[in-house]
Amino acid sequence: MNAEQAVFAAKVAHLKDFNEALELVKSAVFQKFRMHRAGLSLVLQVMPTNLGAYHILGSNIIAMNSYVLAAIKNLSGSDTEYNSYLFMVLAHEYLHSLGLVDENTVRQMTYDLCKAMLGDDHGSTKMAKEDPSSLFPQLRNMVQTQFGRDFQLVKNFDTASQGYIQ
Repeated sequence: MNAEQAVFAAKVAHLKDFNEALELVKSAVFQKFRMHRAGLSLVLQVMPTNLGAYHILGSNIIAMNSYVLAAIKNLSGSDTEYNSYLFMVLAHEYLHSLGLVDENTVRQMTYDLCKAMLGDDHGSTKMAKEDPSSLFPQLRNMVQTQFGRDFQLVKNFDTASQGYIQ
Protein backbone atom coordinates (compact mmCIF):
# COMPACT_ATOMS: atom_id res chain seq x y z
CA MET A 1 0.00 0.00 0.00
CA ASN A 2 1.44 3.33 -1.01
CA ALA A 3 0.98 6.63 0.83
CA GLU A 4 -2.05 7.74 -1.23
CA GLN A 5 -3.73 4.37 -0.68
CA ALA A 6 -3.02 4.60 3.06
CA VAL A 7 -4.71 8.01 3.22
CA PHE A 8 -7.70 6.68 1.29
CA ALA A 9 -7.86 3.55 3.46
CA ALA A 10 -7.98 5.78 6.55
CA LYS A 11 -10.95 7.62 5.03
CA VAL A 12 -12.76 4.31 4.46
CA ALA A 13 -11.95 3.19 8.01
CA HIS A 14 -13.47 6.33 9.49
CA LEU A 15 -16.69 6.56 7.47
CA LYS A 16 -19.53 7.72 9.69
CA ASP A 17 -22.62 6.98 7.61
CA PHE A 18 -24.04 6.00 4.23
CA ASN A 19 -23.80 9.54 2.86
CA GLU A 20 -20.12 9.84 3.72
CA ALA A 21 -19.50 6.43 2.14
CA LEU A 22 -21.25 7.50 -1.06
CA GLU A 23 -19.30 10.76 -1.25
CA LEU A 24 -16.06 8.82 -0.94
CA VAL A 25 -17.22 6.37 -3.62
CA LYS A 26 -18.18 9.23 -5.93
CA SER A 27 -14.81 10.94 -5.55
CA ALA A 28 -12.94 7.66 -6.13
CA VAL A 29 -14.98 6.78 -9.22
CA PHE A 30 -14.46 10.26 -10.62
CA GLN A 31 -10.73 10.11 -9.93
CA LYS A 32 -10.35 6.65 -11.51
CA PHE A 33 -12.93 6.65 -14.32
CA ARG A 34 -13.94 10.32 -14.76
CA MET A 35 -17.61 9.40 -14.32
CA HIS A 36 -20.15 11.09 -12.06
CA ARG A 37 -23.84 11.36 -11.29
CA ALA A 38 -25.91 12.88 -8.54
CA GLY A 39 -29.33 12.56 -7.01
CA LEU A 40 -29.29 9.00 -5.70
CA SER A 41 -31.53 7.50 -3.05
CA LEU A 42 -30.69 4.52 -0.86
CA VAL A 43 -33.22 2.06 0.49
CA LEU A 44 -32.56 -0.84 2.83
CA GLN A 45 -34.47 -4.05 2.25
CA VAL A 46 -34.22 -7.66 3.38
CA MET A 47 -33.09 -9.70 0.37
CA PRO A 48 -31.78 -13.19 -0.32
CA THR A 49 -28.29 -13.58 1.11
CA ASN A 50 -26.70 -14.10 -2.31
CA LEU A 51 -27.55 -10.48 -3.19
CA GLY A 52 -25.74 -7.59 -1.52
CA ALA A 53 -27.55 -4.78 -3.28
CA TYR A 54 -29.05 -3.76 -6.59
CA HIS A 55 -29.65 -0.66 -8.66
CA ILE A 56 -33.03 -0.24 -10.29
CA LEU A 57 -32.16 0.39 -13.95
CA GLY A 58 -33.20 3.82 -15.13
CA SER A 59 -33.88 5.06 -11.61
CA ASN A 60 -32.01 6.93 -8.92
CA ILE A 61 -32.44 4.11 -6.38
CA ILE A 62 -29.85 1.82 -4.87
CA ALA A 63 -31.34 -0.92 -2.70
CA MET A 64 -29.00 -2.52 -0.18
CA ASN A 65 -29.56 -5.84 1.58
CA SER A 66 -30.28 -4.91 5.20
CA TYR A 67 -30.04 -8.56 6.29
CA VAL A 68 -26.47 -8.94 4.98
CA LEU A 69 -25.55 -5.45 6.16
CA ALA A 70 -26.66 -6.28 9.73
CA ALA A 71 -24.86 -9.64 9.60
CA ILE A 72 -21.60 -7.99 8.52
CA LYS A 73 -22.00 -5.35 11.22
CA ASN A 74 -22.24 -8.19 13.77
CA LEU A 75 -19.49 -10.33 12.23
CA SER A 76 -16.95 -7.60 11.60
CA GLY A 77 -14.24 -7.16 14.12
CA SER A 78 -14.06 -3.44 13.51
CA ASP A 79 -15.64 -0.44 11.86
CA THR A 80 -12.92 -0.77 9.23
CA GLU A 81 -14.19 -4.18 8.09
CA TYR A 82 -17.81 -3.02 8.02
CA ASN A 83 -16.89 0.17 6.18
CA SER A 84 -14.82 -1.84 3.69
CA TYR A 85 -17.93 -3.82 2.79
CA LEU A 86 -20.04 -0.67 2.62
CA PHE A 87 -17.54 1.07 0.33
CA MET A 88 -17.24 -1.91 -2.01
CA VAL A 89 -21.00 -2.49 -2.34
CA LEU A 90 -21.82 1.18 -2.84
CA ALA A 91 -19.02 1.48 -5.42
CA HIS A 92 -20.46 -1.48 -7.34
CA GLU A 93 -24.01 -0.13 -7.34
CA TYR A 94 -22.88 3.41 -8.05
CA LEU A 95 -21.16 2.14 -11.19
CA HIS A 96 -24.43 0.47 -12.21
CA SER A 97 -26.23 3.79 -11.61
CA LEU A 98 -23.92 5.37 -14.18
CA GLY A 99 -25.57 3.23 -16.84
CA LEU A 100 -23.19 0.27 -16.77
CA VAL A 101 -25.44 -2.78 -16.91
CA ASP A 102 -23.05 -5.66 -17.62
CA GLU A 103 -22.41 -7.38 -14.29
CA ASN A 104 -18.96 -8.71 -15.22
CA THR A 105 -17.82 -5.28 -16.39
CA VAL A 106 -19.03 -3.66 -13.16
CA ARG A 107 -17.41 -6.36 -11.03
CA GLN A 108 -14.08 -5.81 -12.80
CA MET A 109 -14.36 -2.03 -12.52
CA THR A 110 -15.20 -2.30 -8.80
CA TYR A 111 -12.15 -4.50 -8.28
CA ASP A 112 -9.94 -2.15 -10.33
CA LEU A 113 -11.22 0.83 -8.32
CA CYS A 114 -10.64 -0.82 -4.95
CA LYS A 115 -7.21 -2.08 -5.96
CA ALA A 116 -6.12 1.34 -7.28
CA MET A 117 -7.47 3.30 -4.31
CA LEU A 118 -6.81 0.83 -1.48
CA GLY A 119 -4.21 -1.70 -2.61
CA ASP A 120 -4.30 -5.49 -2.98
CA ASP A 121 -4.58 -6.36 0.69
CA HIS A 122 -7.49 -4.12 1.69
CA GLY A 123 -10.78 -5.76 2.66
CA SER A 124 -12.71 -3.87 -0.03
CA THR A 125 -10.34 -5.16 -2.70
CA LYS A 126 -10.52 -8.74 -1.45
CA MET A 127 -14.34 -8.66 -1.39
CA ALA A 128 -14.48 -7.04 -4.83
CA LYS A 129 -12.17 -9.72 -6.23
CA GLU A 130 -14.17 -12.62 -4.77
CA ASP A 131 -17.21 -11.84 -2.63
CA PRO A 132 -17.97 -10.76 0.96
CA SER A 133 -17.70 -14.35 2.22
CA SER A 134 -13.96 -14.15 1.49
CA LEU A 135 -13.73 -11.89 4.56
CA PHE A 136 -16.82 -13.14 6.37
CA PRO A 137 -17.02 -16.93 5.77
CA GLN A 138 -19.94 -17.17 8.22
CA LEU A 139 -22.13 -15.57 5.53
CA ARG A 140 -22.06 -18.88 3.65
CA ASN A 141 -24.07 -20.47 6.49
CA MET A 142 -26.67 -17.71 6.66
CA VAL A 143 -29.59 -18.46 4.39
CA GLN A 144 -32.26 -15.90 3.63
CA THR A 145 -34.17 -16.70 0.45
CA GLN A 146 -36.98 -14.15 0.38
CA PHE A 147 -37.26 -10.47 -0.41
CA GLY A 148 -38.80 -8.46 2.42
CA ARG A 149 -41.82 -6.33 1.61
CA ASP A 150 -40.66 -3.35 3.66
CA PHE A 151 -38.16 -0.70 2.58
CA GLN A 152 -36.38 1.81 4.75
CA LEU A 153 -35.42 5.02 2.95
CA VAL A 154 -32.07 6.28 4.22
CA LYS A 155 -32.34 9.96 5.04
CA ASN A 156 -29.50 12.38 4.27
CA PHE A 157 -28.11 10.28 1.41
CA ASP A 158 -26.31 11.95 -1.52
CA THR A 159 -26.68 15.29 0.22
CA ALA A 160 -23.93 17.00 -1.80
CA SER A 161 -26.29 17.16 -4.75
CA GLN A 162 -29.29 18.34 -2.73
CA GLY A 163 -28.21 21.90 -2.03
CA TYR A 164 -30.83 23.30 -4.39
CA ILE A 165 -33.68 21.47 -2.63
CA GLN A 166 -34.42 23.56 0.45
